[in-house]
Amino acid sequence: MKLRVLIAFVLLSTMVVGQTFRGTILGTVTDPSGAVVADATVKVRNLATGLERTTTTSADGSYSVPELPVGSYSVTVSLAGFQTAITTSVEVDVAVERRVDVPLKAGKVTEQVEVSGEELSIVNTTSAELGGTITSSTIENLPVNGRDYTKLIYLNPGVAGSPDQISDSPGSFGTFSMNGSRGRANNFLLDGTDMNDGFRNDPAINEAGVFGDPATILPIDAIAEVNVISNYGAEYGRNSGAVVDIVTKSGTNQLHGSLLEFNRTSSIGGARNFFNTEGPSNPFHNNQFGGSLGGTIVKNKTFFYLDYEGQRESGAQGGQSCVPDPRQVAADEAVAPNPVIASLLARSPWPAPNIPDPGFVVSLPGSGTGFDAGCPDGPNLALSTLFSNTVDSVIGKVDHSFNASNVLTGRYYFGNSQQSFPFAQLAAGLLPGFNTTTPTRVQLVSISYVKVVNSQQVNEARLGWNRFAEGFFPQDQDFNPNSIGLDTGVTSPYDFGLPKISVGGFSVIGATDSVPRSRVDSNWHFIDNYSWKSGRHDIKFGYEFRRTTIQLIQDNTFRGTLSFNDLYTFLQGTPDGGEITQGDSRRHSYENSHGLYVQDSFRWTPRLTLNYGIRWDYFGVVGEKNNLFYRFDPTSDAARDPLADVLVLSMMSLSLMRSYSAHTLPSQCRT
Repeated sequence: MKLRVLIAFVLLSTMVVGQTFRGTILGTVTDPSGAVVADATVKVRNLATGLERTTTTSADGSYSVPELPVGSYSVTVSLAGFQTAITTSVEVDVAVERRVDVPLKAGKVTEQVEVSGEELSIVNTTSAELGGTITSSTIENLPVNGRDYTKLIYLNPGVAGSPDQISDSPGSFGTFSMNGSRGRANNFLLDGTDMNDGFRNDPAINEAGVFGDPATILPIDAIAEVNVISNYGAEYGRNSGAVVDIVTKSGTNQLHGSLLEFNRTSSIGGARNFFNTEGPSNPFHNNQFGGSLGGTIVKNKTFFYLDYEGQRESGAQGGQSCVPDPRQVAADEAVAPNPVIASLLARSPWPAPNIPDPGFVVSLPGSGTGFDAGCPDGPNLALSTLFSNTVDSVIGKVDHSFNASNVLTGRYYFGNSQQSFPFAQLAAGLLPGFNTTTPTRVQLVSISYVKVVNSQQVNEARLGWNRFAEGFFPQDQDFNPNSIGLDTGVTSPYDFGLPKISVGGFSVIGATDSVPRSRVDSNWHFIDNYSWKSGRHDIKFGYEFRRTTIQLIQDNTFRGTLSFNDLYTFLQGTPDGGEITQGDSRRHSYENSHGLYVQDSFRWTPRLTLNYGIRWDYFGVVGEKNNLFYRFDPTSDAARDPLADVLVLSMMSLSLMRSYSAHTLPSQCRT
C-alpha cells in the first residue's frame, strides 16, 4: 500500500494527461478585446474517421474534449455575433493535451476564418512529466534492427540502457532505465491495458527469448504512437519507473495498406567468425515479411485494421571445442567396454575432430592425462551449431461509434514463435543436438468503451487480458535415456533428455541443466476513468484492478548430471560424481491489486496551472493455488489470515538430491 501526493506548479498550459491511450483538445475562447467568451459551441472532428464531439465553453471561456483517439482533427468554434473560427490539422497524440486557443472576430456566424493547426506550439512547457512521444511518421522513417519497437524507446530523453538487465537470456536488449530508475520498474501498456510479463516485468510482446532475439514481435507498421513518460501524475500506479504507452493504428474512411519484406543473408557477404578457422563464414539468413490493411466497414461509424508480420531466421553459431579422438576412444574402449556407454556413443554425441593435431599420441588408458582427459594441445574441433527462429504475429482492431457519445474499441494480438539456440554453451558446450528450444505464445485482448455523459463529463472503461506462455527445453527432450539402459529414475516425458555429462576436459554432452523450465503468466486489467470539467477545474478520478497469475515449473537438474575424470572411466561407466533433483516444482501463484486516485488540473490563470492529486494502491498478498507456499509468522506457530501482514516465503521445489559414488554402471545402470 502506498500513498502518493503529486503537486506540480507549471507555467502556461499544455499539460500531459495521464493513464489513457487517447488524447485531449482543450483551450480558451476569447473575443476581440481579449475577454473570455462563455457558451460558445466547440465541435471537434476527426478528419480521417468523421468522429465528432461537441461541447461548450465554461464561464471562464475554457473548454476540454478528452478521450479522443490519436489522429488529426479540426476544431470549429461558433457563437452568434462572431465569425466561425476553424482550426485544421490539429494533431492529437497519445496521453497528450493539445491546446487550441481561439480568438473570435466580430461578424456573421456564416463567415468563416480558417487557420492551420500546424502553427500551434507542440512544445510542452507546463507539465512536470518527463519523456516524449514517438509518432508513426518517425517510426516509418527509421531503420530499426529486427523491426523491434523497444529500440525506439531509446530515442526519448532520459532513457539509457539499464545495468540490471535480468532476463531468461543473457544478451537480451529492451530493458531500459529512465532518469535513473530501475530497469525492472517500468510499466508497459498496449492501447491503455496491461502488456507486462508478470514474472519478469518485461514487455510481454518483444520480450527476449534466447540470446536477445525477441520471442514475438509487435508489427511496427501497426504502431500509431509510443509515449514514454516518467515523473507522472496520480492516475498512474503499479510501477515507479517509466510508463510506456503504445497505441495501435485504427482504420479510416479511406482504404489503406502496406506490404513489406526485408532480407539479410550471408550469401552476399559477411566475415568469418573469429573462432571459425576452417571453411567459409557461418551461414546467416533473416527474412521479415508482412502486410497491413485498414479501412471502413460502415462509413463514419465502424472501422477495421489488420496487420501481420512474420520472421524466419536461421544460421549457425561458430566456435571451437574439444572432443575425443576416435583413436583414443578405440584404445580405451578395448580395455573398458560398457554396453550402456556403447549405446550412448552410437548416438554420436561428439562430432569427429577436424583440426589436425600432428603431435597426437594415444594416452595410456586410465592415466587421466594427455588425450585421455582432454586436448592438451588445444581445441581439435571447429564446428557450427545450427540455430533457428520462426515468428508469426498478427494484430486486429475494430472501432465502432454507436453515436458521437458512445464509442467502442476492441483489439486482439496473437504472437507465436519457435526458437532453437545453442544455449548449452553457457555450460561449456556447443555440440549439435543439445540446443535449447524455446516455444513462446503471447495473446492480448483489450476492450475500451467511452461514454460522453454530457458536454462536461466523460467516462471511459477498459478491460484487458494478456497471456504469456514460454518454455525452455532441451533439444533432445523426445529421447528417453531408459531406451539405452541409462535409468535416471525420470518417468515424466517433461524431464526427458540426456543428462548433462562432463568427461574430463572434453565438451559437455547434453543440454544445460537449467532446462526444462516453463511458465504461463496471465494478467487481468480493469480500469475506469471519469473526467469532469467544472469551471477552471479539470477533475479526473478512477479505479484500477489487476490480477496476475503465474504458473511456473523450474526443473533444474531434474534430468540429472554425471561427471567422469577421463575418457577411460566414462567408457568404463564409472562416474566420480553427479546429482539429480526430484520433486514437484510446479507453483501456481496469484496476486490481486487495487488502486484509487483523484486528481485536478486547476487553471488558476491563463499562464499558471496547478496540478495535484492523490493515489492509493494496495498490492495484495501473494498466494498459491494449491497452498504450496509456506507462511512464516514469528509470533505464532499457527497459520495466519492470508491478508495478514506476514513474511511470505516461497519454496520453489521440494527436492531430493542424490549423489553418485565412484562405482561402475551395470548394463542397466541406474544413476
